[in-house]
Amino acid sequence: MKPCVTPLSFSTGMAAALLITGCATDNSQRPHAAAVAGPPGTVPTDMFCEAGTNEISIPVGNIFAEGEQVRDFYSGRMARVQDGQVTLKPADDAEGLVLLEPADDSIGQFKWAGATVYFAVTDRFANGRTDNDLNYGRERDGKDEIGTFHGGDFAGLTQKLDYLSQLGVNAVWITPPFEQMHGWVGGGDRGDFRHYGYHGYYALDFTVPDANFGTREEFRTLVEEAHKRDIRVVMDVVMNHPGYSTLQDMQTFGFGSLYEGFAKHLPDQWGQWQPESWENNHAYHAFIDYDHSDWRQWWGKDWVRAGIADYDTPPNASIDAQRGSLAFLPDFKTESEQTVDLPLFLKNKTSSRAEAMADATVRDYLVTWLTSWVRDFGVDGFRVDTAKHVEPEAWNELKQQAQQALNDYRAANPDAALPAEEFWMVAEVFPHSVRRSGYFDAGFDAVINFDLQEEANAGAKCLPAMESVYQDYASRMHGETPFNVMSYISSHDTNLFSRIAGGDPVLQKRAAAALLLTPGAVQIFYGDETGRPFGATGSDPHQGTRSDMNWADLEQPETANILGHWQALGQFRDRHPAVGAGAHKLISQQPYTFSRTHGDDRIIVAFARK
Repeated sequence: MKPCVTPLSFSTGMAAALLITGCATDNSQRPHAAAVAGPPGTVPTDMFCEAGTNEISIPVGNIFAEGEQVRDFYSGRMARVQDGQVTLKPADDAEGLVLLEPADDSIGQFKWAGATVYFAVTDRFANGRTDNDLNYGRERDGKDEIGTFHGGDFAGLTQKLDYLSQLGVNAVWITPPFEQMHGWVGGGDRGDFRHYGYHGYYALDFTVPDANFGTREEFRTLVEEAHKRDIRVVMDVVMNHPGYSTLQDMQTFGFGSLYEGFAKHLPDQWGQWQPESWENNHAYHAFIDYDHSDWRQWWGKDWVRAGIADYDTPPNASIDAQRGSLAFLPDFKTESEQTVDLPLFLKNKTSSRAEAMADATVRDYLVTWLTSWVRDFGVDGFRVDTAKHVEPEAWNELKQQAQQALNDYRAANPDAALPAEEFWMVAEVFPHSVRRSGYFDAGFDAVINFDLQEEANAGAKCLPAMESVYQDYASRMHGETPFNVMSYISSHDTNLFSRIAGGDPVLQKRAAAALLLTPGAVQIFYGDETGRPFGATGSDPHQGTRSDMNWADLEQPETANILGHWQALGQFRDRHPAVGAGAHKLISQQPYTFSRTHGDDRIIVAFARK
């Protein structure tokens, strides 16, 4: 069967399964609404509570000693413990929060278990160099630019590292930096926009950076400058699939074939083809002979399952998750023990750093390519895409080789600022929640938690509604066998909190507490802290979550106020790993007060209500 490409824009654990009946997407695995059932005395999840600004008495339990001086980090005000409590007035802009810490300026040591990870889609975050905005024959579409490259790059990320530091971020997750397919595929179910690999998940060559993102030296500078600010770099990686074939790449690299005589219907540069008025952007497939033997010059049947020419046809991903195809992307044979040669198009690609390896499997090549970024640049961790669609043995091997690569980098760069000694890996496994699963035995240090997005909606309305969530998360993660998760309120393939909140600035501000006080690691999606609005989306509902970062809005007082609140909470979390990594204890229902402790690090959070 000829492939019918309806990419969901990212290949994720939530991506469509390959449906042999034609173009369709499987929506059966969309996030569910998580119930938030609170203990007696907590606020109903649909109720908004007004934050107080009057002086309140806060019980401290056994966290701070009698007579000890403490400070509200938000306001800077001091108080001394008397009769087991302190009396303080929340700062006017604090949304009722008091963030208590010891007054001696003690700061805890970073723990991945309490990390604050900032997720930036490189192309949409910050444009540091406009001269690299379009490469490889790529073009703007002159319309809504839904799936085109927008210009964000490594240089832009580097310029914004101080901004991330002020936000209390201690790790930045960047989308895959690899060279992407040069051309485009039809975007969305209706093929109503050109969809390039701006997000990094449609790799063509895993060994070099995409020219739109920047150079190797610019990537090196990004990592080094992040490390100088004690920010770790977590690189998104994909071992499940490469990118699609496109007309432009077929012409550039000489793989695949058109039907005889059909070239006359294409422009001189195939990637500039435009559909007729009655066609959509999927229609170019009619020109391509997917049964032609010249497809051996692409990845080849020993490398991928693609259902074309003599390639194996992948099964339905809902039946065989590890060998199935996601969104019709070619599926790497990572489980195969067969030795393979370097694909022909990579052999002939002069800009590639890929070299033939003796007695190497597909997995060997991919692990070598991915860990080279650690060995060459000192990357601190991987966010692993579509983890459930690759066998666990591959992830264990990747983790071991990545740790060795980090060790090698440290040995070769003894004077470099290196915050991480242990390589960190977090898995995307939809719809994983806060539980210890087999992924923690497959090399992963954490798994993304998909539940908080719904739960935090209630917390933004009234923070006490989070108590049952906080208690549940902490008790699970600090059980007999501790583990970690990374929670979020916005994501590239679910929704933006600003959209969930209907653009309400109060909810966008208050969401900071709901997220940043959550036990475990947390992920800030770029613009959570500024109310970044949903963008143009076409027939793919996820595209709008990747709108350009709204830097200009920071000049507006309302947005600056939201950002300032996120910065205060983020810095408090960064100073005190106990916030994310510590044990949680409810001290009082009124005022809502809880503590977090981890070793010598101890804090108390109180929320004042009118």
